[in-house]
Amino acid sequence: MGIEKEVIIINDHSSDNTEEEIMRYRGGNALLNIQYVKHGANRGKGAAIRSGIKMATGEYLIIQDADLEYDPNEYNKLLEPVLGGHADVVYGSRFMGSGPHRVLFFFHTIGNKLLTMCSNMFTNLNLTDMETCYKLFKTDIIKGIDLKEDGFGFEPEVTAKMARIPGVRVYEVGISYYGRTYQEGKKINWKDGVWTFCCILKYNLF
Repeated sequence: MGIEKEVIIINDHSSDNTEEEIMRYRGGNALLNIQYVKHGANRGKGAAIRSGIKMATGEYLIIQDADLEYDPNEYNKLLEPVLGGHADVVYGSRFMGSGPHRVLFFFHTIGNKLLTMCSNMFTNLNLTDMETCYKLFKTDIIKGIDLKEDGFGFEPEVTAKMARIPGVRVYEVGISYYGRTYQEGKKINWKDGVWTFCCILKYNLF
């Protein structure tokens, strides 16, 4: 749609060939505005996102995990409510829509829905997927939120703090999901679920 783009890549001190792949990507996309930062130590997803937010200069910001469980071809789905003048924030839900979804991890799904329900009880939102990676924000909104969490606690924290912004317009759209197994590199586990619940209480009550 003729939108000018910038790509901000945060390497959270990966120990594999991530940096090599990033340099190959930059070399093959010389005309694209690509910014790259490598953390000196592994700090977690939330810390990586905060680094990216600080560098963002565009009007809108979309969070993308590098594992490609989420399809970048669906950015237009996230942009539609914003460009139509309806939304300030858009969440991409893995539990809505008719796109492909890999069938995995029954208890992960149950846990996700329980955590989303708990979050909704405090925020008075009716999200179906609070834990989704795909979150689009007007950049001035996300830059104005004081984020603290270094790990996966980012998701409930940003949701709680965003929901308290007066007049914020939140939409949700259905997205595809190409999930990974633990053998394929998935890292989130039950301990992250417990911490997510603690963060829901922490950032909504205190």
